[in-house]
Amino acid sequence: MTNTNNPAVTKLSTSSALPKVFIGLPQWQHSHWPKTWFANYPKSDNQLVHYANECNTVEGNTTFYSLPHSDAVARWEQSVGSDFSFTFKFNQQITHVHQLLHCEDEVNEQLQTLAPLKHKLGIMLLQLPASFGPEKLERLAAFLHHLPRHITVAVEVRHLAFFGKGDEEKQLNQLLIEQNVNRIIMDTRALFTGPVSRLDTGANTRASNSALLSEVRHKKPKVPVNVIATANNPVVRFVGNDTDEDNIACLTPWVNKIHQWRLEGKSPYFFCHRPDNKDAPWLAQQFIDLYNQKHGDTAIPNLAIKQQPSQNALF
Repeated sequence: MTNTNNPAVTKLSTSSALPKVFIGLPQWQHSHWPKTWFANYPKSDNQLVHYANECNTVEGNTTFYSLPHSDAVARWEQSVGSDFSFTFKFNQQITHVHQLLHCEDEVNEQLQTLAPLKHKLGIMLLQLPASFGPEKLERLAAFLHHLPRHITVAVEVRHLAFFGKGDEEKQLNQLLIEQNVNRIIMDTRALFTGPVSRLDTGANTRASNSALLSEVRHKKPKVPVNVIATANNPVVRFVGNDTDEDNIACLTPWVNKIHQWRLEGKSPYFFCHRPDNKDAPWLAQQFIDLYNQKHGDTAIPNLAIKQQPSQNALF
């Protein structure tokens, strides 16, 4: 598959009869990528155009903090192909401030704002705070019930009771199955593996990476990885660290699980995070390489850059 703008770049597309795998990152632009990941592309102020030639989805975190202007939404829709799938988080006013109560106006405003994306709006992500526990499941059920049926939704919970494999988790999973809603699986095992830093670099770089890794570990939830598909688009948010061996060890089990879901007719989403997300494309490439080595007959198309640049080249 050749990019008409640059023959050297491979475009992501469907390569088998199995349902598509959506591979994406937490953002579509970064100040480092024009010099690294997008180095073979013509220079452009719109990195989303380049990003959409490499990944077929993105984890849109920006809507959690504020809603975009209508002009921006129109520009996003025009910047990607018809097979691209945006995912956006429900705004924090809905999930964290109101905690799903009395927020009909906010929900309607957000869905109307994103409506110009049409079929390119793949999934709305409902990220609930750790304070949202089992006693609020009826509230979640009512919220999901009143959403438009054409909206695909995935829910992320952080209350530890939902990871205990007891009645509370069973009730949550059953609710999501009944509502045809996906459960988001957060995998932070690699992030919390090993010491703060094992990079063989200079003292300043090592100290900087150590501080960043510590900060990310503080922010990301350390919850069990309970793997279940409650609907047709299971969502995995994988957070790696800065050591390839740790990432590969934690990525490898997902190879067969993603393939199993595809064989079952499901179309999974796999999002790749790194402590510094300038490095996230190469984590995605690690996963793609592992998958294609095992399941080459149903391969996932490669990203354009196969090898991660040296750390010095990234600064």
